[in-house]
Amino acid sequence: MKLHNAFIAALALTGLLSSCTGDWLDTTKEGTATEGNFWKTDKDYIKACNSLYYVYGLEETYGRDLFWEQGASDDIFYSRSRGNGEMSLANYTYDGQTESRLSTIYSEMYTTMAVANNIVYHALQVPEASRSAVVKRSLGEAYFMRAFAHFMIAYRYGSATQGVPFSRYEEMTDHNAIPTQQATVMDNYKMIVEDLQKAADNLDWFKNYSEDNYGRPTKDAAYAYMVKAYAYWARFDKTKWAEIPALVDKVENEGERGLLDNFADVFKVANNWSKEYIWSVNSSGYNYAGSEFPAIVLENKGWGLYNGWGNFKPTLELWAEYNDQDARRSATILSYGDTFKFFGTTRRYFSASDNECGFQFNKYMDPFSRGKVVDGAGVSDEVSGNGDRPTTALNLPLCRFAELLLFKAEALIMQGKNEEAAEPLNHIAQRAKEGVTYTRPTMFDLMHERRCELAGEWTDRRYDLIRWATEGNADWNLDAKTKLTIAKHGLKHVDRSNPDSPLDTTNGTTMTINGKTYKGVIGLAVMDKVRSIDENHYVFPYRINTVIQSNGALKQNPGYASK
Repeated sequence: MKLHNAFIAALALTGLLSSCTGDWLDTTKEGTATEGNFWKTDKDYIKACNSLYYVYGLEETYGRDLFWEQGASDDIFYSRSRGNGEMSLANYTYDGQTESRLSTIYSEMYTTMAVANNIVYHALQVPEASRSAVVKRSLGEAYFMRAFAHFMIAYRYGSATQGVPFSRYEEMTDHNAIPTQQATVMDNYKMIVEDLQKAADNLDWFKNYSEDNYGRPTKDAAYAYMVKAYAYWARFDKTKWAEIPALVDKVENEGERGLLDNFADVFKVANNWSKEYIWSVNSSGYNYAGSEFPAIVLENKGWGLYNGWGNFKPTLELWAEYNDQDARRSATILSYGDTFKFFGTTRRYFSASDNECGFQFNKYMDPFSRGKVVDGAGVSDEVSGNGDRPTTALNLPLCRFAELLLFKAEALIMQGKNEEAAEPLNHIAQRAKEGVTYTRPTMFDLMHERRCELAGEWTDRRYDLIRWATEGNADWNLDAKTKLTIAKHGLKHVDRSNPDSPLDTTNGTTMTINGKTYKGVIGLAVMDKVRSIDENHYVFPYRINTVIQSNGALKQNPGYASK
């Protein structure tokens, strides 16, 4: 796609699919945008930047489809029967033809890069001394979103022997050319970090933003994704771990980011913009903007009150990772008999729909807690009335400060500074009230805390396991590799529609998981077998048609067909 045309196409979608909040969310089309009549005023740059964020509001990205990839992790169960496309992602059988979910995500990220490239190009035509505050901020937003979309492609498709396509628009001589495929993913990470630094140079800290601009990229977010990029880069170059601690400290001290006192409060609508916020899919239950994910993980049909989709549920393996003191477990997972609010009424959890599991994610239930039941249906200002587009007022976290503390601890452990890693890891553990104090934490400790803290979030548990599994042959490497391929389990109850139902010890078995013995254990439907993963499947394949249509400009990843 020509880059100018990609920009115009995305701009046309601004009023429909933007995922950010503030008055600028509800933009409307004012005539037809063209290169000739655009880029004249601050309003033009604002409108151009608003078009960057449509990618977040798509079901095909952060609404649902990216999360099908987590079926390959040990935390996630597909609670409704799925076809070959999703199961190929869960079973490491993707081949560049069957997993259609990847294709849409790939194209949307490159469209976002194209739009960002065009904004960067035009903003740089304005002499630096003449740039208004809005043009400068717009340049920072474009650098951030170019880096974000580039990062999403790089770590999922790139390797030490082959990078992913990317070109800086401001350096291109042929703006219609296919982006250059970089030699290694390290080359991609280098350019991602450079873009994030440019973003940080042009953006302000979130603490200085006015409420009407909440949801735009900030200096905090730029440094945070630089941390994440360095952590992923460190899989191939261990020296990059050294870059992380100071960046986290900068976000904490200069950006004034930190942890909320209570873990469960992080996932409340009232705390969408708390000090723990770094970057989110900003959402609304009023105009259907943002992510559907809270309803995607809600019980299918919402106990008859709302159109939950029931696609993803937690495994017994995840439940067993928490100790009984850990406050994160009940905040993250609903189990039989747990009380919760649903459209103003107190209920007790059970699940009678779809494939049996015994659990549901609880992190995203806050917007469903308020409102009322009218004529047998749940109604709330914080929840979309359109069950086919079930967004809520809860922002979907993509990166929060807790993850930065975890990356800081991991970076210190990977440098042999285990004692120093105790401080950031204890911040996490103490808030969790899990009765643990670390003095010299190990990678096993780090892996445990990261799993418990970020379960069911968009931090990519699947890739965590891949990067840990491929970093050596220590016990923790082997543990991660095992967790990539294990069979998944749940708990069976005698009467699924009764929150007080005992476990079914006749049809379920007894099993020890993570040192704990459970009765009534069942293998989860179509996910109850040990799988295998080969080296090729640590990265995704390019769509075969994309490779063919590139006329040799795009090389397929090793181990996959290209024709």
